[in-house]
Formats: sequence, structure tokens, C-alpha cells
Amino acid sequence: MSSNVTLKHIAEALGVSAMTVSRALNDRDNVDEKTKQRVREKAQSMGYTPNRVAKSLVSRKTHTLGVVIPEITHAFFPEVVRGIEEVAYKSDYQLFLTNANELFSREKEAIETLRSQRVDGLLISSSLTREDYSFYESIIEGGAKVVFFDRCIENIGASCVSVNDRESSKKITEHLIKEHGYTKIAHLSGPQKVSIGKERLFGYKDALNAHNLTINEKWILQAGFKEETGYEAMITLLERGGDNHPEAVVAVNDPTAIGAIKAIKEYGLTIPEDIAIVGFTDDIRSSLLDVPLTTVHQPAYQMGEEAAKKLISFIEEDDGTVEKIEIPTSLKIRSSCGC
Repeated sequence: MSSNVTLKHIAEALGVSAMTVSRALNDRDNVDEKTKQRVREKAQSMGYTPNRVAKSLVSRKTHTLGVVIPEITHAFFPEVVRGIEEVAYKSDYQLFLTNANELFSREKEAIETLRSQRVDGLLISSSLTREDYSFYESIIEGGAKVVFFDRCIENIGASCVSVNDRESSKKITEHLIKEHGYTKIAHLSGPQKVSIGKERLFGYKDALNAHNLTINEKWILQAGFKEETGYEAMITLLERGGDNHPEAVVAVNDPTAIGAIKAIKEYGLTIPEDIAIVGFTDDIRSSLLDVPLTTVHQPAYQMGEEAAKKLISFIEEDDGTVEKIEIPTSLKIRSSCGC
């Protein structure tokens, strides 16, 4: 059978109307189950493929979602996308995935392209490294259905699915203080104009303040979110302090921690005997390091699921209720902290 099978061809083969075939394939209530089953079987045997373009003209929906992530090399984001894809697939949506490579210019271009493709909604983890949110405000005011995940932009009329970065960062810093007695603790932070960078720095400071420990601003270095920037920041920290190096380091995420570990080893120091280190994410590599990394487990797959559910609810039920949905975290205690 030709690949250009239409509803009319199926209808003629079954001796019913094309409207009945359409209703059956769309699982409408005004067609009995026996007829639906006959139509589905005949459509499958004839190699029928739904015309999504024609369907979108009728429904005003394309059944596609745009997903924008800040980078693809960090194992966290592919796992989030897996969660998104599973929910989308069950709801008959396809994904367009784009990678901004931590550049707002590329993120903006990707979003504009996705909107030109008439995606029904956007799931965004922003690489925004400035305080001007006007681009997002304009597309939301223009009717775009948007849900942020992991990296939130608040108070602009969009929901976000994330973890409590501040509280989680405080907990892992307190583990170093309460369980190991460290008092000289450094922080390799993320960019402060990205929500997770700001909130995790706050959490680190909250822990030190709660235990009356001095916050040494020289031991707080912006390290980005990647291995290479973590490595560079740690080298700077070690060279700056000489023999007076911190006892422990809290890294903004696991890739940053992995880069810092390389720098510590190259400097001739050992982990955790000379410097303990902890991360945030629970990267797939973290448990496989020579000294496994203590970290915050961030449920990436669940975050993707919840973000997709929220966006699809917004699209299909027009439920635009703005929510901040928090996914619980847990500590993964391994050897790098001294345990």
C-alpha cells in the first residue's frame, strides 16, 4: 500500500464514512469501541500515518514542545530531557531540543526559532547571565506558554520546577561543619546572575553564619559550571592562599568539583586528607572517581517529568496557574568529605 494513505482510503476499505474514521482515530466518544478497533487495525495494516500538519490546522496545535537547555555535556541535563520525553511521548507530543552552550544570544535565537515552528510550549533552563529579563517578559506577555526548570526566573508570570538550592547548599555545607568539624571552608560559586549560582552561595553563607564561622571573601571564587572553570578557580584559590589553604571546598556543582579535584591533585595535595570537597548534582561520574564525591542528589529525571506535566497541563487545560514546584534533594555521602 502507498505511504499516502488517507482517511478516505481507510473509509472505503471499511465501508464507513471518512468522518467516522477520523472520530475513531481521535478516540471520540460518539464512535463505539468495536468500530474504533476495526478502524485502528485497518489503518495500521494499510500503513496510515497521521498528517500532523493538517491536524494542527484544525486543532491549532502542533503537538510539539521546545526544550532549551544551557549545555549538553553536563550529565544532569540529558537526564532531565529523558524525563521530559517520557511524559511528552505518553501525551503524544514530540520534542525539539536545543542547546544554548551557556550563551544568552544562542538561547534567544533558539527560542525565536522554536516559536517560528509554532511549538505549543517551551521548557527552558536559562543560561541568562544578566539581569534584563525583558525578552522573557515579552514572549510570555505575547502568549507563549513557558515553564522554566532548574534555573528559575521568578516574578515574570511563568512556573518553574527546581530544587531548593539554598537549603540544599546549606545542608551539605553543614555536613562539613557538624560531622567533620571543618571551620575553614571555601566556595567555588556559579555566576551570580543565574539563580542556582546565587542561591547556592546564599546556602553556603547561611551554614557558616548559623555556626558562627567567619566568611572569608577571598575563599569565595566564581567558578562557572564546567570542569575547566572549576580547575582554574581552584588553582587561583590555592595560589592565593599558599600554605593557608581551606580545609574544605563546597563546589556549585559536580563538574566544577571534578575540575577542582584535578587542580588539588596537581598541586600535590590529597583528598580528603589535605582538602575535603563536596559538589551538587550527583553527576553519573561522581561515584566513579578515585575518591568518590560527596554531593547533593538532584533528581533530574523527576524534574523533567514534573516540568513536562506542568507545561502540558498549561497547553491542554489552559491552566496558567504560576507555581514554583520544588523537588526534594538528598545528600549522597561518599569519601571526598572525609567520611
